[in-house]
Amino acid sequence: MPEFYPSIGEAIGAAMQHNIRLAHGGDASGSDTPLQVRHLPHPSADPYSVPGMIARLTETATPHEVAGIIEEVNGALVGALPQLTELVAAAADWTRARLTFENPHHNPTFETWTRLAAATRLLRDVQEELEVAEDMIAACPAELSDPKYRNEVPALRTRELLSDVLGSDAIADALPPAAQSPEADRQRAARASSPHAATRRSAPSADATSEPPASAPPPRSPRTR
Repeated sequence: MPEFYPSIGEAIGAAMQHNIRLAHGGDASGSDTPLQVRHLPHPSADPYSVPGMIARLTETATPHEVAGIIEEVNGALVGALPQLTELVAAAADWTRARLTFENPHHNPTFETWTRLAAATRLLRDVQEELEVAEDMIAACPAELSDPKYRNEVPALRTRELLSDVLGSDAIADALPPAAQSPEADRQRAARASSPHAATRRSAPSADATSEPPASAPPPRSPRTR
């Protein structure tokens, strides 16, 4: 759509035609290419996805919960990290099938394979580091330390996931009505009407921050590695 129109009437008419075209499967340029829309579920909708596990891994999570999440990420069969490692390895093998060494002074394909192979080795090193860290997590205290000690170590999260950028409420608003509860709507409305709503960060969900009972944690499933 053009940026300027000679009258408000023509602008409104063009906008209506634009919306009708999109509704009937066309794109903004007027072609017949269907509009591609990707549904981005809230992290809480799939607690075993990577965004869902990140949402569960809060500062108040117990050592047992954190170790379980690391085990889910690093599981040999369905873990996200092994699958990512295999994906990068497959890309390296794809490049390997196209290698030639006819020109010893110029071989960009081999340089590409070298980088992908290095990335694969690094990811496998990460898997080994996580295996060791998973066993060490149990020795970490469940209680939070004084914030002054955290200044000695930098935070590593970039917080660039969609739920971090838009906030949990913004994504929850996009959920279908069946996935929203009246209580969640009431809490959202209360936060939006608060005078501190513009400056206060979205608090983690109660499901993510609630601690389990003081009883002994359930036994963890055996590793599949």
